[in-house]
Amino acid sequence: MAEADNKPRKLTLYVAGQTPKSVAAIRNLERIAEELAGQYEIEVIDLRQHPHLAREHNIVAIPTLVRSLPVPVQKIIGDLSDQERVLVHLKVEN
Repeated sequence: MAEADNKPRKLTLYVAGQTPKSVAAIRNLERIAEELAGQYEIEVIDLRQHPHLAREHNIVAIPTLVRSLPVPVQKIIGDLSDQERVLVHLKVEN
């Protein structure tokens, strides 16, 4: 059981500056992170500062939350306001 707890888990939120949707997505992810209780490493990437990452990571809309680990990759587009939907897509067991 301890082995499952050590599996890498990573979420990356792609935003574009301080737009209302980007700010809302960051706030909602902070709330969701509390629910996840440290299960994931979380990174926020501003595509205005790093535009090349949009193409490299196949980001077609913003904000987009990407769960890159564990595989398969999951993408959630939007401001993450529907917390239950986000948790279902992340397949988080509470």
